[in-house]
Parts: sequence; C-alpha cells; structure tokens
Amino acid sequence: MAPKNAKAAKAKQKPQEEQREEFLQAVVLADSFETRFTPFTLERPRCLLPLANTPLIEYTLEFLANAGVQDVFVYCGSHAGQVEDYVNASKWKLPSSPFRTLTILKSTASSIGDAMRDLDNRDHIVGDFLVVSGDVISNMSVEPALVKHRARREKDKNAIMTMVLTEAGIGHRTKSKGSRPVFVIDPIAERCLHYEEMGRRRSGSRYLNLDPEVLSHGEVEIREDLIDCHVDICTPDVLAQWSENFDFQSLRKSFLRGILKDYETYGKTIHTYVVADQYATRVKSLRAYDAVSKDVTGRWTYPLCPDSNLVPGQNYHFGKSKAYQENGVILARAAAVKNRSVVGSGTSIGDGSVIAGSMLGRRCKIGKNVTIDGAYIWDDVTVEDGSTIRQAIVANGTSIGKNCRVESGALISFGVRIPESTTVSGTSKITRTKEESLSTTSADDSDSSSVASSHLIYCNPSASYSNSSVSTFTSSDAEFEPRVSSRRSSVRSDPSDDGAENRDFHVEATASILDGLQKDDASDTIILELNGYRMSTNASQHEVRKAIVAAFMKRITGLIEGDLGASGVSAHEAVKKVFTNYKALVERSMFDKEADQKADQVDFLMLIQKEVLGRPNGDQLLLFAAKEVWDLDIVEEDGILQWWEDQRSMEGDMRKVRGLTEQFIVYLKEAEEDEESSDEDEDDDDE
Repeated sequence: MAPKNAKAAKAKQKPQEEQREEFLQAVVLADSFETRFTPFTLERPRCLLPLANTPLIEYTLEFLANAGVQDVFVYCGSHAGQVEDYVNASKWKLPSSPFRTLTILKSTASSIGDAMRDLDNRDHIVGDFLVVSGDVISNMSVEPALVKHRARREKDKNAIMTMVLTEAGIGHRTKSKGSRPVFVIDPIAERCLHYEEMGRRRSGSRYLNLDPEVLSHGEVEIREDLIDCHVDICTPDVLAQWSENFDFQSLRKSFLRGILKDYETYGKTIHTYVVADQYATRVKSLRAYDAVSKDVTGRWTYPLCPDSNLVPGQNYHFGKSKAYQENGVILARAAAVKNRSVVGSGTSIGDGSVIAGSMLGRRCKIGKNVTIDGAYIWDDVTVEDGSTIRQAIVANGTSIGKNCRVESGALISFGVRIPESTTVSGTSKITRTKEESLSTTSADDSDSSSVASSHLIYCNPSASYSNSSVSTFTSSDAEFEPRVSSRRSSVRSDPSDDGAENRDFHVEATASILDGLQKDDASDTIILELNGYRMSTNASQHEVRKAIVAAFMKRITGLIEGDLGASGVSAHEAVKKVFTNYKALVERSMFDKEADQKADQVDFLMLIQKEVLGRPNGDQLLLFAAKEVWDLDIVEEDGILQWWEDQRSMEGDMRKVRGLTEQFIVYLKEAEEDEESSDEDEDDDDE
C-alpha cells in the first residue's frame, strides 16, 4: 500500500505544480540603474516621474494587469522607500486589485545583472515570468506572444526567452538617434541569431560583424526597424543563466549577446515576437519622454490616455480644443489652452497666457501673459507674469519669477526658485540638491542628436544628459558623475579621489589582472576572477575601471621596457597589443554605449590620463591609448570629445599630457563636421 500511496501523492502533487506554474508572474525593474534623468532622479526614482501627469509605473502596472499577470515583484534599488510608499497607497494594493500579490523587493544591486542574480537567490519565480522595465508604456496584448513562447518551450526546453519587439520605421520618433539595435532573426523559427548596436557617426560602426555560421540558416532577416520595449517572456532557466555568468550586467549588451555567443556550447536559444499594429516602448531617455508624451496625448497609446484616468481621483476629459483638463481648472477669459495640452486640477491660468502642446500638473499658478510652449510643468509650480518657457522640464514646487525666460532644453529640478528677469539657458540643469550629500541615487542604458536638427528638449545633448552642466543654488562646484552603484553614494565629487576607494579591492584586482595579462590568459578568465573580487567587496564599476587601467599601464610599461625576458617594443605597439587582446575586458566595465552622457567612457579616459602622469613619454601613451580605444570602438567619438572638454582633464598636471592628443581631437571634430554636412546635403537631395 505504501508505494501506491506514494504514487498517488506524487500524482496529486504534479497537477498542483502544473496549476501553480500557470500563474503568470512579472518582475518590474523599478530601478533603471541609469542617470539619464538627472537631476530629477537625484530626488525621485524615474518610475515615479510623471508622464502626462501620471506616474510612469502606473502605465507599466496597467500593462501587466491587461496581460493577466497575477504575481508582481517590483524590484527597487534607489529611492526604494518612495516606491514602496507609492505602491502601498495605490489601487494596486486594494482588495479589488487584479493582482493576486504585489511584492516590493529591496536590493543593493548596482546593475540589472546583480538584480537578476539576487532574484534567483530569493526563489520567488516558479514558472514563466515577464521581465519589464518600470518605464514601459504599452497597449499591446502579450497573450499571443505568451502562447507561442509556451508552445515553443514544450517542444524545446532550451528555448529560454522570447523578446517582444514592436515594428516601427527607422526614423520613428521614439527610436534612439544614437546607438540603435539591430536584430538578425531566423523568420521561420523566430529565433534571434545575432544582436548588435550600431552607431550613427563613425563609418566603421555602420557595418554588422556577422559570424559566418549565422548565414548558414536558410533565410535571415536583418531588422533595424524594431523598437526594443524591454518586455521579455522568460523561463526560470533565464535566472540560472544570470547566476552562472557573473559578467552579465545588462539585458541586451551582455546577457543577450552572451547567450547567442555561447549557443554552440550550451544550446540555449532566444526568440522574438514582433508586434506590428500595437504600441509598446520604454521611456528610457529625455528624448523618449518627449516623444512618448506626444504619443499619449495623441491617443496612439489608447486606452492609456489622460482621460482614461488611470490613477484614482483623476477626472480628465478631452475637450473641443483637443486639450485634456481636469475639473477645477481656472482659466481666465483671455487665456488659451491648445494643441493637446494637459492641465491638472487646481491649476489657474491668467489673462493673455497661452499654453500650447504642454503638460501642466495640479495646483500650478500661471500668471498673466505667460507663454508655455512644448514644456512639461509638474505639480505646484508657480510661473509669474510675463515669463516664457519653451520645451523645458520644470519639476514640482518650482517658482519662476516675473519676466523670466526658460530656453529650450533647460531642466529645473524640485523646489527651485528662479528670480525675476532671469534667463535660464538651454544647457542648464538646476537643482537645490547638493550632489555630494546624496546617498541613494542609482546610476548604465540612449539617445543623441544634433541640436541643429531640432529644437526639442531631448535634442540638446548638453542639456539632456551632461552632468557637467548640473548646477545648484548652494554650490557651483558640481562635478562630472561617473556611473556608480545605487547602494553607495551616487554622486562622487571626483571619481579619482583615492580616499573614496576600496583600497583592498584595488590592490588585489590590479595584481590579478596584471598576472592574467602577463600569462596571456583569456579575457573571460580574467573577468571571472575580477567579478569575484567585485562581488565580495561591493566595489563600484569605477573601481573596476581603475584597476583595469592600472594593470594595463603596468603591462604596457613592461612591454616597452622588455620585461619577462622579452625584447622591448615601441609604445604604440605595446598599447595596441594590450588593448586589442583585452578589448572585451574593458567593454564589460562600461555600460553607456546607448547614452548621450558617456559617463563610463569619460571616467575610463580620465583614469588613463591620470595613470600616464609621471610616466616617461606620458603624452605619447595618452595619444596612443585614446586613438586605440577609438579605433577598436571601445570608446565612442562622443566619449572622446566629452572627456576632452571635461574641465578636470584640463586642470593642474592633467593638462601637461594633453598636447599630442589635441591633433587627434581636431581630426575627430573635423570629421564630424564633414559628416554632418554630408548628411544635410543628402537630406536636401531627398527633399
């Protein structure tokens, strides 16, 4: 009888497990591990920033509810307390919520990779699950993709993930103008065979580097017209892959490419599902913020529009003037609101004022003869008489005095007061927050475009991304911010400050890397050991880059001087050999290829510049290193130019080694001007 009972118990357990597996779960990455929305994210997480007067996370949770998700895990890093307070007070925690459970997970992760490994250790995932960013806006149905994913998984357990992508024209306004994703797909199996990110300027980055094996498939599609909305359907094996590969840090550039690269070894496959007639994208940059805001008010995202009133207490209606207004808006007789603007309750607009294509939050006070055009004004903002704001973002509680002018591209953070008759330039980022006092801001993943090509806010690179332009009313010494961890101070006044470093990590990591370089170990071997040190000491990516630079320069010096019994080589040969052989080691310490703000690349070059100080022919080493990392596409043209223009690279002794490199910088700038001129000529020809 015992075996029979055991068999019955096992049979009973199996249906329960299968039933449990049918519960669709989702992981919301509320921390983007990026700094593209600075200075606003110094005080508030990106997922709580308003888009069309509704927090971004509301759109994401609405999408998951429509997808039939029952268990949601909101993964928080920076500002976790704010996210937790918001979610706990939201409709999603009420008994009427469509979710069976909604759990807040707090973590000290410094990247998406660390977050996924931490999630694996928690054992919350029991079956198929969605991974989405906390800034996804979509009205698509995920059910068809889910059905295909499950059918594929039943036939092949190695089909571990399906990426949901949306079809759009190459020039679609929500797409990146910087690095753009290119997917090589087997259209029959809907399998992703190759993934690459292509740049926009350098001719060398306009070509795909395809493994000949990819072309052995009967038919392949090379798709540059897809929007990657970061909606992934995953099996639990995805988490296992993250845990087994500590060098995986980002969803696409490391995880996706790593799985595709190792297909011959492990046989894991990643598939795609392309949506052609529904809306899905991420608000991953200021450019996307502007574009998606227009899509929401233009009703491309229906039913996710202001008059759907996603948040309890909202009462927007779409009027004859094609503007969205809540009840309680006070509009003077001679005031005008037009062109799909959004105005929240309690806001008053004075005589002669014109609001065009703009978002005004609740309880704003707009004076007389004010012009607000294409701008984003959040809650409780005061704009006094005669002021003009064009294509800028003004955060909660800000006060703008009389006759002020806020130019296109300006970013004004929470609670700032602008004195009357002040002009705020389009390159300004203004905040009351002292950067050096912060301790909980996250910092990786995209857009760049020519200021000359558009006047939109997201098209001003220096305003939209450059942290060197962040200013405060209490301090004018804001420094460039390297990418850093959300578990430690997010803004370091000087990334080269040795007092802030983990010295034990630096000594051990530098010695380990140098040993690997001298033994000609593979990059993957060095990376594996380096990640072990990093994880055990909580070291930041800046500290990783510092150790890499120190080891590289020691190895280059050794090659020049002829150590280990070898004859010496020229400085150029030594630099070329080290960087060429260990390109992958450097690339895995930088996560800003898609961003206009090349914080990681600038940090890396700054460390090289500091390292060559005092070395024989340091100016030559700097020139050769800068040119080599550019030739190898380790550092982009924008990264080189941002480093060169960074004030810290010109100060004190740092200036002494810049001389020879100037000719290289001049070449880059002239090449850029020639290419932009050529592009303009092509555009004229097209017209």
